[in-house]
Amino acid sequence: MADLSPTVQALQSRRRRARPTATQLAWLRRGLDQAGGKLPLFDRYGQRYDSRTIRSCIDQGWAEPWFDNPTKPDWMVCKLTEAGRKVAGVEASSTKADNRDLIEGLFA
Repeated sequence: MADLSPTVQALQSRRRRARPTATQLAWLRRGLDQAGGKLPLFDRYGQRYDSRTIRSCIDQGWAEPWFDNPTKPDWMVCKLTEAGRKVAGVEASSTKADNRDLIEGLFA
């Protein structure tokens, strides 16, 4: 490991803290209002969420598999983790605050 750069060593030694993409954030926010933090299988337009989006959120610790779906085994039923609630809630509140500041700036 001594031959690796400090950046590579740091990335290998601990998990990177990533910010969610817009799609990930939309998916995570949908779980905030659901019982038990259940995350949806489909977006607001009836399209299935990409499995890469779901898998990435699980890998980041924002979501976790809840139970197996015996009817559709390839569909992952997930729920928010506490970290997912924080990310979705913090991002939502900061976006609202940013929008409020922008609007107030327009009329100042």
